[in-house]
Amino acid sequence: MYVAVGQFAVTADWQKNAETCISLMSQAHQQGASLLVLPEALLARDDNDPDLSVKSAQLLDGGFMTMLLEESARNQLTTVLTVHVPSTTGRAINTLVALRAGKIVEQYAKLHLYDAFNIQESRLVDAGTIVAPLIEIDGIHLGLMTCYDLRFPEMALNLALAGAEVLVLPAAWVRGPLKEHHWATLLAARALDTTCYVVAAGECGNRNIGQSRIIDPLGVTVAAAAEAPALLMAEISRERIALARRQLPVLRNRRFAPPQLL
Repeated sequence: MYVAVGQFAVTADWQKNAETCISLMSQAHQQGASLLVLPEALLARDDNDPDLSVKSAQLLDGGFMTMLLEESARNQLTTVLTVHVPSTTGRAINTLVALRAGKIVEQYAKLHLYDAFNIQESRLVDAGTIVAPLIEIDGIHLGLMTCYDLRFPEMALNLALAGAEVLVLPAAWVRGPLKEHHWATLLAARALDTTCYVVAAGECGNRNIGQSRIIDPLGVTVAAAAEAPALLMAEISRERIALARRQLPVLRNRRFAPPQLL
C-alpha cells in the first residue's frame, strides 16, 4: 500500500486552504496512494491571531468539508486531517476526520490538548473523551492520533494492542528550542514502542516546523520533508511489519498492563 503525506502553510483564508487540500488529494490519488495524511487545524491560521483557528471553526457540513468531500467522492483515497468544529459549550473541538469516497468514515476528538511550552490549547478547545476505532485500508489497520498525542506512549501502545499496524498523526508542531529534536525522537520512539509505521504530517510556515515523516516499524525514516511545502510518498509493507514484530516482539514481551485510557 502506498501512503502520501502533504504539508503546507495554512493561511487565514479557509477557501484557499481547502483548495490546497484538494490539490494534494488529487496528486496523491494520481500517484497511486491509498492514504493521504494532511496536517492539523487546516481551516485557518494567522501568525498575528493565534486564536483564528478556533474562531474560524466550522461544522462538518460547512463549506470547507463540503469542498473536500466533493473531491473525495472522485476516488477511494482515504484522507486524514483535523479541523476545529464548534462545540456545544460555545468553544471548539479539534476534530480529526477520515474521508473516503465522499463520506466521513471516522472522526476523533483530540484527547491530549497542548497545554505546554507557554501555550494553552484548553483555553478555547474541549478535549475528547474516547480513542477512535481503528480504520482499515487495503487490509491494513490504522490508529488515529493528533499532534500532542505523540508525547503519550500509552495511547500509541493501546492502539497497537488493539491491532493497529500504522499510526497516523496530523500535527502542527510549534517551533521552539529543541522542538525539532523532540519531534524526530518521539516519532521514532512511537514506531519502536509499537512496531508500527508512523505517518506524520506537520504544518509548515512561520509558526510550525513542517518536517513531515514516514517512519517504519524499526524506527527508520523512509520519507521526510524539510520546512517547505511538500508531498511525500512511501510504500507500507505488511512484510516489514511482520519482520519487525519477529525481530523486536515488544508487544508480546510486555510485562505491564497498558494504562487504561479514557
